Amino acid sequence: MRSTRALKTALALVLPAALMSSGCTQLRSHQGYIVDSLLLDSVAVGIDNRASVERTLGRPTFASQFGVVGGQSQIVTADQASDWYYLSRNTRQLAFASPRPVEQMLVRVRFDAAGNVVAIDRTGVETVANIRPESDSTPTLGRERSFFEELFGNIGTVGAAGAGGPGGGPGG
Repeated sequence: MRSTRALKTALALVLPAALMSSGCTQLRSHQGYIVDSLLLDSVAVGIDNRASVERTLGRPTFASQFGVVGGQSQIVTADQASDWYYLSRNTRQLAFASPRPVEQMLVRVRFDAAGNVVAIDRTGVETVANIRPESDSTPTLGRERSFFEELFGNIGTVGAAGAGGPGGGPGG
């Protein structure tokens, strides 16, 4: 009798504690390209081109938006882009906190005008920028005026001498 009562008491204490602590487990997530280092190492500078890179690594996560086509800079398609990017990121998140990156690999494959691989650059989590906004408003240069100064600030300046408007100022 005593042992069943002790067991019930222990369960009454342990079960809520276990349920509450399960909310504090870390959530792990993977985003983007799944890196296969053997395939990545098989892409060679000067040997591969856009088609062979696409066959080996697949379509890029994203491509550069601007490039030179016909001697002029313009917006280009992924097939014309000079840079392809493959992004892979692993994050961890605790309960309701924002996810934070723990591993990241960004592979940049650069092509020349003929579509041949010129360079392959790799960067890691050290390039992740942590951006924290100052407040709910964007700081700007210039005077800080109140609502009424903005509303009534131009009264008397429109058409005044030297303002450059019709009837005022030089040549007016």
